[in-house]
Amino acid sequence: MNAPAYENGRLALMLNELRLPTIGRLWPEFAERSDKEGWQASRLLGALLEHELAERAKRRIERHRTESHLDPTKTLATFDFGMVPMVSKAHVTALATGESWLEKGATILLFGPPGHET
Repeated sequence: MNAPAYENGRLALMLNELRLPTIGRLWPEFAERSDKEGWQASRLLGALLEHELAERAKRRIERHRTESHLDPTKTLATFDFGMVPMVSKAHVTALATGESWLEKGATILLFGPPGHET
């Protein structure tokens, strides 16, 4: 049994209605590649969904960063640990390079002394 062929315009409308903008943008290129390389339908769908999820995660992180009003130029690389001697640079670096706090879903915020902009 053959699946029905859909018009590009109808696919675009359905993807828009389902709020799948990344798939809407990428599907023609992926479908062409799929046809040329003989992908199974599950591979095509999987590849498109992976891209959709990655773009959503990227947009969500950017939205949260914007909503936080945190200065994007302030990073661990620019943090002056000398201004806060009670904070261990080694400990913070270990936390930043480890993943256990990520797996727990914990948040780490570092603040310098009140009134100091570094």
